[in-house]
Amino acid sequence: MSLSAVLFLFLTHLGVGIMFTLVLVARDAGVKFFRFNAGLAAILIGAALVFRPSGPDATTSPTAVVAFSIVEVAVVVYWATVGRILASIRPLIVSLAVSAGLVGIVAQALAMAAKAAGGVSAALASAAGAPSGSLPVEALTVASFLSSAMLLGGACTAMILGHWYLVIPSLQVSHLQKIVKVHIASMVVRVAVVAAAVIVALASWPLGSGPSFRHYITSVDGIFFWQRVLFGLAGPAVLSYMTWETAKIRSTQSATGILYVDFFTVVVGEVLAKYLVLATRVPL
Repeated sequence: MSLSAVLFLFLTHLGVGIMFTLVLVARDAGVKFFRFNAGLAAILIGAALVFRPSGPDATTSPTAVVAFSIVEVAVVVYWATVGRILASIRPLIVSLAVSAGLVGIVAQALAMAAKAAGGVSAALASAAGAPSGSLPVEALTVASFLSSAMLLGGACTAMILGHWYLVIPSLQVSHLQKIVKVHIASMVVRVAVVAAAVIVALASWPLGSGPSFRHYITSVDGIFFWQRVLFGLAGPAVLSYMTWETAKIRSTQSATGILYVDFFTVVVGEVLAKYLVLATRVPL
């Protein structure tokens, strides 16, 4: 495991997640909002591709790298042309970026699951009395990576949209309320996926040739797991609810302030999640 692998996972998930949630924001936010977010996504994905791990690595499967390269090209084209070409063309560019991003994240997850499958699948199959082909390792990893991208993208987009009320004071507060709902929904899904992964891992998920996952989280090394739960799940869950209650009373500045803290906790939690999935092969 290397720092570049953690960053590659985190940056690609955040960049693609922004594009996932950007399609849910109304055009009322203005051309500059979409250009800013597209530019941010392009920088994140570009940095991920530049600093991706060299040599064979589960995070950099050829399919994922090609898919993220397509995302990068599509997002750069979108950034350069938004507001300058026919509106009917832009959805096609965004659709290409979102589709390629989906393929890239799924390819990452399947490669990661395949690397972990050697010991994990056999143990789970033995415990469940089922053949390894029916095991949830791949499904859990795919769900974890996709929910991570949605959570990161939703938190980032909501934070930037909240700030945009300073740029466009007349913007309807319903737009912020909508994206906060999306963020809360992604938070609920993320918690459910992590809970499922923990339950399966506690049942029979070995850490390579090392101790069980139960032993790992109750040892000194487990501090990273508990920090991930506290900062990455419990914190954002409380803060996203506070944001929703604040947005309901149309206090956009207060909501934005909470979203800044919320996004920070999501980032901390998801960086720790990337470290943990590489260290333990459990998709947290």
